[in-house]
Amino acid sequence: MNAPLLPPDLDELDRELAEMTALTQAPAVTSTLTSPPTSTPTPPPHPTHAPAPVSEPHDLDEMDWTPSKVRTVAELEAELDAEQEAAEQRQQPFLQPDAAARAAIVAPHDPALASNPHLAAWRQRMAEVGHASALARPLLRCGRLTRAAGLVLEAIGIRMPVGAGALIELQPGNSSKMAEAEVVGFSGERLFLMPTTEVAGLLPGARVFPLELAPVEDPHAGQKRLPVGFGMLGRVVDSAGRPLDSLGPLKTEADASLHGTLINPLLRDPIHEVLDVGVRAINALLTVGRGQRMGLFAGSGVGKSVLLGMMARYTSAEVIVVGLIGERGREVKEFIEQILGAEGLARSVVVAAPADVTPLMRLQGATYATTLAEYFRDCGKNVLLIMDSLTRYAMAQREIALAIGEPPATKGYPPSVFAKLPALVERTGNGPKGGGSITAFYTVLTEGDDQQDPIADSARAILDGHVVLSRSLAESGHYPAIDIEASISRAMAALVTEQQFDDVRRFKQSLSRYQRNRDLIAVGAYASGRDPLIDRAIAMYPRLEAFLQQKMQERADHGTSLAQLGALFSTG
Repeated sequence: MNAPLLPPDLDELDRELAEMTALTQAPAVTSTLTSPPTSTPTPPPHPTHAPAPVSEPHDLDEMDWTPSKVRTVAELEAELDAEQEAAEQRQQPFLQPDAAARAAIVAPHDPALASNPHLAAWRQRMAEVGHASALARPLLRCGRLTRAAGLVLEAIGIRMPVGAGALIELQPGNSSKMAEAEVVGFSGERLFLMPTTEVAGLLPGARVFPLELAPVEDPHAGQKRLPVGFGMLGRVVDSAGRPLDSLGPLKTEADASLHGTLINPLLRDPIHEVLDVGVRAINALLTVGRGQRMGLFAGSGVGKSVLLGMMARYTSAEVIVVGLIGERGREVKEFIEQILGAEGLARSVVVAAPADVTPLMRLQGATYATTLAEYFRDCGKNVLLIMDSLTRYAMAQREIALAIGEPPATKGYPPSVFAKLPALVERTGNGPKGGGSITAFYTVLTEGDDQQDPIADSARAILDGHVVLSRSLAESGHYPAIDIEASISRAMAALVTEQQFDDVRRFKQSLSRYQRNRDLIAVGAYASGRDPLIDRAIAMYPRLEAFLQQKMQERADHGTSLAQLGALFSTG
């Protein structure tokens, strides 16, 4: 015969309880009984409540129904609230597993049960069960790792949304017990995860746990959230919001979701105010407005980092957010110390995701920089977002998409890449009227100076203008190497006066005439006097070239730039 599941004394308590129930229902026994039978001991009184004799009439006619004795609904609610508060106080010692707390486990005292030791014993037993339940560890739902191939991990036995974080247990003895990953896709019951940290020591069948990153009551619960705030100005962080500058922990006021909030396009404030970037050629000939999104198209080694540093130091924006995505580790420190400088860093936040981190972290670095810019814009600040580079952001997405089986399309780029680009860019720009703005400069790498590269072509279509850097100008010592003829600012017409617009048109016409006849002029095939316009272009070219050049330590504000442009044509 199997042993009973309950302790032996519970059976005896059941029998005695049934006997007591029968006695209380007998007509000879009334409710005025104030002492228990002599055969059973009286339980000790509750330490905080003195037992009171029970004397309640059973006949409704004997009860006192005067208004002073009848409780109202408000009194009943107050009594329930008091009982609830008392119950919460009694549960506190149950959460403390020390010996003193266990000895203090006493069933809640009820005067109506003072005459019934059996019910009191049951109440005591339930209190002990409640204590044991409070000390029990909660069940953790987890899945199992079934496959690791290249950059992608596969797990089964757990359901998580795309974009959710996960922890994967590593082999005992590793420097880290868990590896972090993010869900990037699924197929049936299989989840595809991309690691964001080192996965050395990963074992087949390793447990996969969901990473809870937000409270349940938060509207963005389950979304990844990273620190934001004005305490991050002057700091350098990685894609996960961890400091890289050895200046101690971040002093942030809040955190924000990486997904951001969409703005109704009809509520955005139009671009109507000029942003001074401190570069003469851009201020005068490619005027940029607050909230405009510009592309900086260049090959490698033509001075794009220097130009970005000049804008970061000399801009009139209140806050600067710099995203260094996919850069070489050596270039990150050089950009911060030599190009950005202490003046630019003081009002900047730098997010660095070098080329040696996982593609998922490079992708997150660009998104985190945009999230920081959105926070400052929502606080009413005019923000300059500099991201170097948008191409490496697209390459990171290409690595992830190809790893999970998405078919390639244009030049090896899957369709998801071209969907990610506008989703990232459209988060910048002006906010609602009266709020802040995000003016963004994205660098776009052109392979072999090919302006028809698929990423360059896509970026040109979604941005509000582009500045093209010429390798031939850079090789001739012309800095910044801005090709004015190939560059354009689409918001410029709404920002400049008619006089400035005419000066810009005349500048470009003279420069273009000289460039088209440059070879003839160089070999002496052009004779002066044949074309008055070409003669004028030849005469003005030294001044035009000098206007376009600017030293790295030189600042040219917007007003000065316009005055110098007007002086070029003041003689008629």
